[in-house]
Amino acid sequence: MLDKRIRVLNFDNSVRRQSRLFSQYQSEIIDLTEFASSARLYMSGALRKRIAGRISSSGKNSPTFLGSGDFHHISEILTGSIDQPFCLVVFDAHPDWDILPPRFGCGSWVSRAVENRKIPKILLIGALSGDLSSVALETGNLGALRENRLEIYPYSHKCSRVFFRRIPRNNSVIVRRGLFSDKVTWHRLENEELGEFTLKLIRRLPANKVYISIDKDCLKKEFALTNWEEGSLRLNQLLTMLKVMRDNLDIIGLDVTGDYSPSWVSGSIKAVISRLDHPREFSGRNYPDDLMLRVNEEANLKILQELFS
Repeated sequence: MLDKRIRVLNFDNSVRRQSRLFSQYQSEIIDLTEFASSARLYMSGALRKRIAGRISSSGKNSPTFLGSGDFHHISEILTGSIDQPFCLVVFDAHPDWDILPPRFGCGSWVSRAVENRKIPKILLIGALSGDLSSVALETGNLGALRENRLEIYPYSHKCSRVFFRRIPRNNSVIVRRGLFSDKVTWHRLENEELGEFTLKLIRRLPANKVYISIDKDCLKKEFALTNWEEGSLRLNQLLTMLKVMRDNLDIIGLDVTGDYSPSWVSGSIKAVISRLDHPREFSGRNYPDDLMLRVNEEANLKILQELFS
């Protein structure tokens, strides 16, 4: 069961500035700013170990805020510390399931979670169609779809094709096999009544205990202004799905990313990767700082209100 005290893993001060959040909820703030430029986007195994050692285990049942989505791979540390079987539900505009290096990165952390045998099922909800395109699928962890260990539900999609790799049969896809390629059609959310759909989805979960990870880049920019592309979900749609989960599951942990902060990184290699990886038209581009702060804080408050109402 979630604790009503919030926890902030403060890498970038993006959440620390949200005064309304701290006036309404008791909080624990763990200062990790010294690691920010080295941990943003990806980190080494040694740095992962140092950060894990700094995170207090006492707040593991508290809703945890991580700041920018550039730090979403910290979710792998948080889920890795849970010592009981649970299912993982991820709301994100990106599937974060790359099989390419770096191993501990915001684009590959779900692949690390797949390796955790305490997690029998992972649901990815809200991905953009481009991240399930033919090109993107070539570096996706397709093996995780086997036996429905991982299911992916984008908001909308275009059919995609994978060459010289096979898509395992899965509840979230329809696959048409060819001689050298598989044509993939994903189960999309845009035509679903999301409350009913979510209830059907969670009734198939093999464990009642769940950890929820929310990257607010899954939301349209009216509701979140981030370092990444604009998502497709409206905030009320996200809240509807959270309500169904709150009413029917035991939520043992939750984290939120997607607050905006400038993408300062250490080292010339990571600087180049950051420029290539971040979308030029990110949702927070050209918006004043005070507006981004207000929009993102409002989403954080609404998420907490839904969880605790």
